[in-house]
Amino acid sequence: MAPVVTHVMEPVLLGEGPHWDHEDNALYFVGVPEYTVNKFVPATGKHTTTKFEFMPHFIIPVEGKKNHFFTTQGRKLVEIEWSGEDGAARIVRTVAEVDHDQPHNQFNDAKADPRGRLFAGTIGPGLTLETIMTGVGSLYRFDADGTAHKLATGMKLSNGMCWDLKEKAFYYVDSLVYTIWGYDYDVETGHIANRRDVFSLKEHGVSGVADGLTIDTDGNLWFATFDGSQIVKCDPRTGKLLEQIPIPAKQVTSLTFGGPNLDTLYVTTGRMDQAPHPAGAIFAVTGIAARGHPNERIKLN
Repeated sequence: MAPVVTHVMEPVLLGEGPHWDHEDNALYFVGVPEYTVNKFVPATGKHTTTKFEFMPHFIIPVEGKKNHFFTTQGRKLVEIEWSGEDGAARIVRTVAEVDHDQPHNQFNDAKADPRGRLFAGTIGPGLTLETIMTGVGSLYRFDADGTAHKLATGMKLSNGMCWDLKEKAFYYVDSLVYTIWGYDYDVETGHIANRRDVFSLKEHGVSGVADGLTIDTDGNLWFATFDGSQIVKCDPRTGKLLEQIPIPAKQVTSLTFGGPNLDTLYVTTGRMDQAPHPAGAIFAVTGIAARGHPNERIKLN
């Protein structure tokens, strides 16, 4: 069966950070330029949203605290309470603030690791190529008590991340190096080490830059290509390109496995280039003969 790509939700300017929550059977994501966090329920087609003062760059539910999520406001990691209905979200507290030596930085992509620790990266100010290329971003891990640990520095455009417990690996995208990196990963401590190249976009002629990243149960990576109009499947153990699936939007931003059987890829896109419909829509990709892992919620003491 060939992959089937269907747009399932109306366009936004720049959708990012999709998180499928298996308890709510819902897709959470952010609308970066609109300053919104969003909830989309595929079974009903219902889309709700709420707006913040600063750009949020991800939204991840908190384990054991219904209607509580982590998101960002600039360099601040914040916990919010949101019923999932239009409007009515509130910031409960600021969990941490980072990059004090780079006061104009901001958070970008993030995910919870297999133990519920949050991994999150920062980027330079303004979301312009000139400032991002300075490489003033860092990669952080936030433990269950909220303590921040700086894992790596010199990042340009911190984006996709995922883990493979079998391979004891952490995979990470700094978009502007055009290469997906792998690290040794210790699930007990959350420590990463020994960075290596696992897939080169340029060597395989993949256009655009790597953005969001996820992994299937076979250990293969799937990533979005911003300015590349496709999602790509590769094997990080061999560096081989396995599959390319066109998406009817140039700015493909991220993706996650979802649905009752975790066999649908939900893909976020953008239309910052003023591309026509359906650019900016959420797409569902089915018929891919792959399944994902449940997305982790953030676990706090």
